[in-house]
Formats: sequence, structure tokens, C-alpha cells
Amino acid sequence: MRLVEFYNPEFDKFVERQKGDTRKAKLTLEQLNKLRKYREVKKAEQIEQDKFAGVMYSTVGQEQSAV
Repeated sequence: MRLVEFYNPEFDKFVERQKGDTRKAKLTLEQLNKLRKYREVKKAEQIEQDKFAGVMYSTVGQEQSAV
């Protein structure tokens, strides 16, 4: 007995998306790549902002000792 004998494609409708379906859509590799690039840019911007804020809010004593 094989499992293929019991398979009927007509009953395999649960995968199809319906109009009222609230499940999230599956992400494609293209979408995942865009999200990865966005995270990398955001992380680089945050590092740059942190460096700028460190310079802006550093005290005079810290600035002279770093030089």
C-alpha cells in the first residue's frame, strides 16, 4: 500500500489563498535580499550617528585625552 493511492488533488485546496485569508504572504528571495540590504544600511547609519553623537556630546577633558 502506498500513500499516493490515498492522495486526491481535489481535496488539496487548503493551500490556496482565499480573499478573507489573514495569513502572511511568503517572502521571496528578492524581498529577503532587499530587507537584508536595508538592515545593513540602517546599521551603518546608526554607527555613523553614534560616532557623531559621541563627538557632539563629549566633554572637553575626554576630547583632549583622545587626541
